[in-house]
This record gives sequence, structure tokens and C-alpha cells, in this order.
Amino acid sequence: MDLSGLPLFQNDEPGKDQAGKSEQEKGKTTPSEPVHLTVTELTSKIRGVLEPTFTEVWVQGEVSNHRPAASGHVYFSLKDAGASISAAVFGWGGRGRKGAPSFELKDGLQILCRGKVSVYPPRGSYQLIVDQIEPLGAGALQIAFDQLKARLAAEGLFDAKRKRPLPAFPHRIAVVTSPSGAAIRDMLNIMARRAPQVQVTIIPAIVQGDEAPKQIIRGLETANRFNLGEVVVLARGGGSIEDLWCFNDEALARAIFKSRLPVISAVGHEIDFTISDFVADLRAPTPSAAAELVTGHWVDTARRIREANDRMKNIVLRELAGRRGLLSHVSARVINPRDRLREQAQRCDDLALRLERAVEVRIERRCSALEQLTGKLDALSPLRVLDRGYSILRQPDGHVIKSVKQIKSGQRLTVTFQDGNADVQTL
Repeated sequence: MDLSGLPLFQNDEPGKDQAGKSEQEKGKTTPSEPVHLTVTELTSKIRGVLEPTFTEVWVQGEVSNHRPAASGHVYFSLKDAGASISAAVFGWGGRGRKGAPSFELKDGLQILCRGKVSVYPPRGSYQLIVDQIEPLGAGALQIAFDQLKARLAAEGLFDAKRKRPLPAFPHRIAVVTSPSGAAIRDMLNIMARRAPQVQVTIIPAIVQGDEAPKQIIRGLETANRFNLGEVVVLARGGGSIEDLWCFNDEALARAIFKSRLPVISAVGHEIDFTISDFVADLRAPTPSAAAELVTGHWVDTARRIREANDRMKNIVLRELAGRRGLLSHVSARVINPRDRLREQAQRCDDLALRLERAVEVRIERRCSALEQLTGKLDALSPLRVLDRGYSILRQPDGHVIKSVKQIKSGQRLTVTFQDGNADVQTL
């Protein structure tokens, strides 16, 4: 520290500089007396040099002698291998305003502090007045993460009972992420392939750095205010714990908790966990997994429809095959109508022929019987008797005269001969 500019041996009393000394004083020979300052004056001069010079400095070191006061102020020492400096934090209570740490200070933590150098007159010591603290190293970040996680869990922000179910078939999805990142490109490709009918609204936000929590919160609030989706996805690709640290922000966790829309946290890789993962209604291992989750029911339903369609098609094909077999079997047994007609026509012809032959046989038989009867009748016929020279004598009324007693004198009679009739008169 350069203190060469301090007039430590100069009497600053007004009107008493060397040039203004009287001739009498100049002529006197007095013993040399040292110029002196009071402790308050010296401290004030040192303070006047230090505070304007070190108005904003960043100091890295290890926390020691951590002493939180009942007033809410925090006192500790910041040290490294070669030196130590006192530090004080006023008005935080450890948390509660911009720049305040999201973790509890403990001895042994490596931190980076921003503040100004000041002098505390009652003790005559200089100290660092801290207005922002950031953890250094993964160990400090993990401690901050664990402390915030435990506190929010105790408040019920991670309670499974309050988590809302995701819509089974979302038609609109809002994604809060960096529009230029690889994560959103992967998500869009997956959703376009699995459920092209789903509308995706990208709400731009930076997803790394000090301003990231504010922009992510603003994107989440915008999605809720304008109902930009049926579910909101907070997405970011992989990175270090420092890269993902914005998703461990307490304000973001409370914004997720207050969200009216269901929230999916899709941050980093499968092994990465953030506070937003625990507060969100669902944690996706990766942004790509989130895209698969929100389209899962669409894909499953489409698959079930395809399977049902295949089963129905197979059932119809089996039924058709069975019907074809039955039709073939029945067709083999059913005679073609034309063949049936030809068969019936042929049968009619056969029956007609048989009928004709039967009639002929019947006629032949009847003729033969007739001939036999005719022969018998002919043999018994009186005409045959007439052929042998006999005749038949009849009365005019046709009655055959069988006895001479029937004949009277002068009676006209008819005589039948073999070749005709003749009328005669008796004497």
C-alpha cells in the first residue's frame, strides 16, 4: 500500500507553515520537536486514501471465522495462503437481495466476493464491505445446491401431491429455451417425426449466465399469461455445473411452483439434476427425452391404432380365406345351373324315350292281348258259323229267332248270311 502521499510529519494547523514563521521564531534556536497526529486523524487520512482507491474490487479466498450477527449482518475473514482480510456483509441476513448468496456461508468455503475496501475506525482496521458473493469450485456449488434444495423441500415446493398431470394429447407446447441451441433443434426434429400435428411455440431466453434466470422466468410467465401451450418445457443442453447453475435459481423455482401450466424441466444430461427438476411437474433426463415424453401418448395411440388395424386386417383376411374355402367346398357340391338344365333336359329325353318305349311295349302287349281276344272272339263269333253256311234269322225288331215256334205265317224276317242280309216272308 502506497502511503507516500500522506503528510504524516506536517503540521496542518492553519497559519503556521514555514514560510509564515516570524523572524523572531526563525532566529530562535530550539530543539527539534516531531510533528504529531492523533489516532483519529491518522485513521481518517488512511481512510481517505483507501476508500476512494478501492471502490469496487473482486477478491477470492477461503471463508474463516464466520460470525453471523443477530442483526442479520454477517462477519467473516477471507484468507489465502499468504494473508487475511476482514469482511462484512450488511443487510442480507445471508439472503434476500440482489447479489446475496443462495447458500449459507461456512468456514472453509472458497468464494469470490465483490465489494469495496473500508476502514473501521474503532479498531483501526481495514475491511472488505461485501455486496455480492459467488461460490468457487464444484464443492461450494454443491453445498449451495444442497442447502437450497433442503430449504425448498421443507417449504413443500417438491411435494408430489401438488404436481399436475401432463395432458395426454397436447396440441400446443411452449418451449422456453435458446432458439439457437442444439437442444431445440433436436426437440423439433423429434416432435415433427413423432407428432407433426403438435404446434410448438419457442419462447426465446438465454439459458446460461447471471441474466438467464430472469429471462427464463419471463418466458414462463409469458407462456402462462397468453396460454401459449398446454404444457411448458424448460430446455437446455448439457454442460458443467456452472453452465446449468441458472436453473438452480430460487426465484425460478418459485416461478415454476406458481405456474398455472404444467412444467417439464429438461436440463442437461441424464446425470444432471437442478432445482427446477425437483419443482417441475415432470423431470425429463434430456431435452430430447422431453420431446419424446410430450408426444408419447400420440405415438402410443398411433401404434395401437396400427396394431388394431393389423389385427383387424388379419381377422378379415382369415375370415375371407375361410369363406373362400367354404365357397370352394360348396361350389364343388353345387351344380352349375346350365349343367343342371342340360342334365334335366337329358333326363327328360331319357324319360321321354323310356315313356315312348313303355307305351310301345304297352301297345304291343295290348295289341297282343287284343289279338288273342280277337282270336277267341273270332272263334266264337257267329260270323264264323255263317262262314260255314249257317245263317241267322231275325225278327224285324232285331230279335234272333231261336225256335220255329217264333215264326208266324206271312211274317217278314231278316236272314243274315256270311256276306250280307236278305229279307224274306214266310208262307
